Amino acid sequence: MSTQPLTFSELISGNQPVLVDFFATWCGPCQMMQPILEDTARQLGEKIKIVKVDVDKNPLAASKFQVRGVPTLILFQKGQILWRQSGVVPAHQLVNTIEGYLTEKV
Repeated sequence: MSTQPLTFSELISGNQPVLVDFFATWCGPCQMMQPILEDTARQLGEKIKIVKVDVDKNPLAASKFQVRGVPTLILFQKGQILWRQSGVVPAHQLVNTIEGYLTEKV
């Protein structure tokens, strides 16, 4: 039995919260977010999935979610936007914000 990779819509519609990083390769602040996202992933583990979306390669996704600047972070769960912010977010603030949404659901 082979499993097909999930589409973006399927991914953000699941029960597991998904943090989407809308970024661009030419964007300096986006590059600053990379180690912050890695740190966030280490701290939160399996509680969350982190996905990166290159706005230059995926303009329709960026347009659909009205991403006007990069980096823009959007937290989805069950297809709903729980939180969004543009710009660099410090790791402790990002983890605290996400954990706030995780504990609300319990």
